[in-house]
Amino acid sequence: MCGRFAITLPNDAMAQLFAAAPANDLPTIPSYNVCPTTNIHVVFGEDGTRKLVPMRWGFIPQWYKKPNDGPLLINARAETIAEKPAFRAACRARRCLIPADGFYEWHRPEGGEKQPWFIRPADDGPMVFAGIWQDWEREGERLRTCAMVTCAALGRMAEIHHRVPVVLTPDQWGKWLGEEGHGAASLMRSVEDTALQFHKVSKAVKSNRAEGPDLIAPL
Repeated sequence: MCGRFAITLPNDAMAQLFAAAPANDLPTIPSYNVCPTTNIHVVFGEDGTRKLVPMRWGFIPQWYKKPNDGPLLINARAETIAEKPAFRAACRARRCLIPADGFYEWHRPEGGEKQPWFIRPADDGPMVFAGIWQDWEREGERLRTCAMVTCAALGRMAEIHHRVPVVLTPDQWGKWLGEEGHGAASLMRSVEDTALQFHKVSKAVKSNRAEGPDLIAPL
């Protein structure tokens, strides 16, 4: 799974990268400790145009009477996303891109304490996760929410954690967004571990109040 990530790409550069129209209320950049339930940067298609907007990281199903009415859904498993009542409609019609620099994962060695790692692209470029989104509204309160799609990890990544976000390359963005017809399901597969680099980082990232570039610095 993925429960924390970092993003430092400026908003204007992000809009240019995705050829997307940016909203005026995007989250603050940089952020080295993006946490669930906060607003994150998301790219989605609307009226034939890509838009870069803030969305709450934590998907809220339509039947929730309030945002915390059930489990916090920050990830959706690729293996079951098309079957789960919470996700299946969004999987078909409301897919999005979630940009990042990289993400954190925790590994617990046998008999030891959990150790956080930072995982990022081997080429130091931006990382883009496959996501789904949903509008939720109750009694005048409206939230646009999202979740990351995850799949089984491969190789060395699997030694750190058994799940990994679905990472999309630029040539796959259009298909995932539905701009190029059908076939998005074929993209829900694990990134090869050779495309990633890994290093241990400070346990300070455990606190959702922690911030700053030291969080992603190698130990």
